Amino acid sequence: MAADETMSSVHVAPAPIPAPPNFPVTWERPDDERLFWTHFRMHYPRPVTPMTYAFSFHHAFNLAAAHYELPIRVDARRINTYYYWSVFPGVPLDEIASYGRRAEAKLGAAVGRLRDLWETEWLPQVRQHLAFWDSFDRQNATLPALLAHLDETLERFTQAWTIHFDLVFPMYLAMSLFEELYQEVFPDGGAAEAYRLLQGFGNTSVETDRALWELSRKALASPEVRQTIQEHPPGKVLAALPRSPAGQVFLGEIQAYLSVYGRRSTQYIELAEPGWIEDPAPVIESLKGYITQPDRDLVAEQAALSAERERLVAAARAHLHHQPEPVRAQFATLLSAAQAATVISEDHTFWIDYGAMHRVRLVLLEFGRRFAEAGVLDQPNDIFYLTLDEVQETAAALPSLNRRQLAGARRAEMEYFRTIQPPPALGTLPPGPPPSDPFGRAIGKLFGAPPEPPTTPQAVRGTAASRGIARGTARVVRSLAEAGKLQPGDILVTETTMPPWTPLFAIAAAVVTDTGGVLSHCAIVAREYGIPAVVGTGNATSAIQDGQTIEVDGATGMVRIL
Repeated sequence: MAADETMSSVHVAPAPIPAPPNFPVTWERPDDERLFWTHFRMHYPRPVTPMTYAFSFHHAFNLAAAHYELPIRVDARRINTYYYWSVFPGVPLDEIASYGRRAEAKLGAAVGRLRDLWETEWLPQVRQHLAFWDSFDRQNATLPALLAHLDETLERFTQAWTIHFDLVFPMYLAMSLFEELYQEVFPDGGAAEAYRLLQGFGNTSVETDRALWELSRKALASPEVRQTIQEHPPGKVLAALPRSPAGQVFLGEIQAYLSVYGRRSTQYIELAEPGWIEDPAPVIESLKGYITQPDRDLVAEQAALSAERERLVAAARAHLHHQPEPVRAQFATLLSAAQAATVISEDHTFWIDYGAMHRVRLVLLEFGRRFAEAGVLDQPNDIFYLTLDEVQETAAALPSLNRRQLAGARRAEMEYFRTIQPPPALGTLPPGPPPSDPFGRAIGKLFGAPPEPPTTPQAVRGTAASRGIARGTARVVRSLAEAGKLQPGDILVTETTMPPWTPLFAIAAAVVTDTGGVLSHCAIVAREYGIPAVVGTGNATSAIQDGQTIEVDGATGMVRIL
């Protein structure tokens, strides 16, 4: 639309969103300002390093979108160290409808085969990628061989993350379609009731927590081990354990646990963050919390959730007995797909989001080690403040190209912007809301919609994610480094949760987040633990003060400050 058109026109070109004075934006490309960019707060609430941005997922997203003929594409930018992304039409506007119909058919076929696709095609491919990384001798490789390995790593990263999106697109669609069918067949039930039929199956996140819970039971059975864990800060427990025979045995069990589950890190796929196997302090912190619950039977609680699910499924099938056969068949198909999707939603993060990304981190750390030994970086971890091109240039010129000042400046930039609240959106508002198709609705349930304003200043509203009511002390936890203040019975209030946070679900009485929807990680795991959850409030971490008494109603999405 021309700039000189009058206001009497039917359509008015949207105006650019002004950036705050403390967040000046220089666009990477001239056309960037015309797109609508949102801070990807659910996955990247804090600044990301240049290397993490270099291993961004948007290219893999677009490959998977093309595979399913979805008419959308995404792009990403690192703006003032924060991760922003934009979703926009990827095909001519007059072809969106035809693409949408073909995508719906392809996604529907994948929904029907979701479990089989994951177990027989996608997971075996991911395992092959992991085996490739594990079999490469990084420390003894020549520098040219290591550079070639980095090129292969980038290719395999893209392949693994394309699998990630190949599966998550039908995965979220399966859960969303089941919820919508359930509400159609049971109009008085509501979304929360639909998801109760998907609970209690367990997944790698729950498995990780349960294995740690079993370790806590062993610690409780040994006075020496229990005393060591209780009396030492998390960072010093492992060094203190060998002082007793029982501690030596327990140390071996922790190391065995980390060898299987230790590739998580405290921050979602931030390459600069060490995995638990490198820094097990978050594991010990959770262990400290678990041993304060000596009389609790977590395994029995999760078995009760499974039994409740089976009872609800049987009741639903009995109710459907008089429905037409096509309705019963569709219900059975979508129920099976949604149950598989609920498990895969956590399992794929174990293998791809953390399993693959941890291996990528180790490849880059080998460059960091060599660069630090050559004096061109201060420490190995500074490698994450470089770009891929800079790593290759530095390796080619080693040891003459010094990157110490560059890495230090970028570290300082991230620390500065860590103190700045990034705006939720930049660029230009889209001309209208996204189309309401089945896939769009599913993605909306992942990220959540803006909550309705509360009816009182003493309340926060969000998405009802896991039913139940809990009252307790609010603990505003902005990072896992603060997790130690969460005690049994407290209510976890945080921006977002990802799999590394799941051990806290066995401690908290309820969870409240700023981000996410009913299909978010927090919502799914809260339902697996049977604790109330309200997600996507937008402002819980700012509206609720640490130490306040609050009440969480996971069925209505209301959080009351008492």
